[in-house]
Amino acid sequence: MRFLFLAFILLITGTQISANNLVIQATTQANDPGILAKGAIGEVKAIDSAANQITLKTDAGSVVLVSFTDKTTYKRLAPGETALTNATDITLADVAEGDRIWARGTVSEDRKSVPASMIVLMTKGDIAKKQEAERLEWRRRGILGVITAVKPETHEIVIANRTISGTQSVVLPVSDKTEMRRYAPDSIRFSDAKPSTFTDLKVGDQLRALGDRGEDPLHFTPQKIVTGSFRTVGGVVTAINAETGEIKINELEKKQPLTIVIKQDAVLRRFPSELGMMGGGFNRGAGGPGGAPPAAGQNAPAAGQARPQGGPAGGRAGGFNINEMLERLPTISIADVKVGDTIIVSSTQGLDPGRLTAISLVSGAEHLFALLAPRPQPGQTTPNPAAGLGASGISFGIGLP
Repeated sequence: MRFLFLAFILLITGTQISANNLVIQATTQANDPGILAKGAIGEVKAIDSAANQITLKTDAGSVVLVSFTDKTTYKRLAPGETALTNATDITLADVAEGDRIWARGTVSEDRKSVPASMIVLMTKGDIAKKQEAERLEWRRRGILGVITAVKPETHEIVIANRTISGTQSVVLPVSDKTEMRRYAPDSIRFSDAKPSTFTDLKVGDQLRALGDRGEDPLHFTPQKIVTGSFRTVGGVVTAINAETGEIKINELEKKQPLTIVIKQDAVLRRFPSELGMMGGGFNRGAGGPGGAPPAAGQNAPAAGQARPQGGPAGGRAGGFNINEMLERLPTISIADVKVGDTIIVSSTQGLDPGRLTAISLVSGAEHLFALLAPRPQPGQTTPNPAAGLGASGISFGIGLP
């Protein structure tokens, strides 16, 4: 049963095996977690009916040849199901390239082939529908921010949540029922986040939570929390190698050269110039946009702190959320990034500080900086647009399911 459970975890989510807080990370075919003693799990890359073979590629990149006979049985399982009793009978004709399969059988000693007694299928269409439904749920009932305080005595987290009105402090109470996960170093996939605890949280971490808002827009009750230690930097592109997936930049805040690695799961977007001219900055004086003074009897908010805007509107506290806006921008490819572009990159904290593996990248960032920048007071110089970017409340490092 334990094998069955672990196999389904791999089949359904495409994640690494995780049991008793031990994550088995694949570095070669010999220890690829997608290749087990009694089966292999991965994506169908090719089907050769004449040779009675399916070419399977695991999430770690290993290739396994799956052989089948007229005695091989085929089952289709809906994403989210974890028992074969809920599977339906299908045939080889129902298996297509891009589908995800679990080929059950005794794997060869070199771990490169498996004669399948059963093939369990999840179609790419079913998986895409489930993922889209999960993304919509996280957008509808989710919140993003940067952790500014961790309170062990009350088991609460305080995050900076950036809205069009400025930065709000939102309190998240954590209970024993709250599911907590954390990104692994150098991992860029939401699904790779592993189980964590309250003690793993750190000020400066980015956080995405799924839960419920009450009447108080500055409190959020989380059911699920995903965190990670991310690095967010801005820079100007100096070179691009699309073949190796590398972008070189001059970092704006510390004036250092950095190499940005773009892998398949990275999300690249472009910020339109017209959005940067929506008013030339979030904070226009103490009263928020436009510099309007506080109403009679109200205290002005502290610097950088947004005043609640009459409670949640459309499920959002304090106005439009900059992180959600970034997630809705159109996606681009590395070919659309040009030398001279200003970009913002979010990545996990890796071992090499001069080399970042991008989770998210936004090109056209000069227009985003224009939107974020406060209006300089008389006699003040224009601040570095990338100064304090990591603590700004912009938290687009954590992706969606």
